[in-house]
Amino acid sequence: MPATQPLGKLRLGVNIDHVATVRNARGGAYPDPIRAARIAEEAGADGITAHLREDRRHISDDDIARLMDTLSLPLNFEMAATPEMQAIALRHKPHAVCIVPEKREERTTEGGLEVAREENQLAHFIAPLRDAGCRVSIFIAADSRQIEAAHRIGAAVIELHTGAYCDAHAEGRLEERDAELERLREMSAYAHSLGLEVHAGHGLTYDTVQSVAAFPEVMELNIGHFLIGEAIFRGLVPAIAEMRRLMEEARAPA
Repeated sequence: MPATQPLGKLRLGVNIDHVATVRNARGGAYPDPIRAARIAEEAGADGITAHLREDRRHISDDDIARLMDTLSLPLNFEMAATPEMQAIALRHKPHAVCIVPEKREERTTEGGLEVAREENQLAHFIAPLRDAGCRVSIFIAADSRQIEAAHRIGAAVIELHTGAYCDAHAEGRLEERDAELERLREMSAYAHSLGLEVHAGHGLTYDTVQSVAAFPEVMELNIGHFLIGEAIFRGLVPAIAEMRRLMEEARAPA
C-alpha cells in the first residue's frame, strides 16, 4: 500500500458473548451482558456484537431484546442463515446482521461461510434483511471466490476471518502466520476494490491486532473472547482501552 494512502478511523466492535457464557455457567442473571455492553461503550467501543446461536449456549433471546431496548451503540447481530434467525432479526431490525457458519458441535466459529457454494440460497436469505434496513455482513475466509460471491449476492460488508493467522502466531508457526497475514492484506484490498466495506475478526489479541489494524481498507475489528478474558485480570474498561490504543497506534501516520 502506498504510504500516502490515508488511513480512515478504525471502529472497534466488542463481542459480549462470553459474559453470557459465564452467566449461564451458574444459570442465574449475573454477570449481565447488557451491563458489559454499557461498560464497553464507556470504554470507547464503537459497537456491540452478539451471536445468538441455535443452541443458545451464551447469548439468549432476552439478551437481544434488552440490547435493542437499551443500547445507544449499533448492534451487530451475528446469526446463522436459518429461518428462525431471520425471523428474529426481522423482528428486532438491528443496525447490522453478520451471517456466520454454525455447527452445533463446534466450540467457536471454525471458519468462514461457504458463500460460493450457497450463492443463490444466501442471496434470497439476505434480501429481506437488506430490505428491512439492516446492513448485511458476511463472515468469510480471505478467499477471492468467497469475496466475489458475497459481492454478487448484495452484501454491503464482508468480515474476514482472522483465526488462522492468530492461531499460527500463537503456535509459533511463523511462516504460516506471515502467509496468512499477506492473504488477509491482499483480500482486504481486493474486497475494497469491489466496493465492499471490509471488517475483520476472530482470535485477535494485543499481540496480533496491530498487523491487521494497519490495513487501510479495514474499517472495523470485532473482538470479544480475548477482551472478556483479559477483563478478568485488569477490568473491562482497561482491557478495551488498551486494545483501542493499539489499534490507533497501528493507524497513526508513519
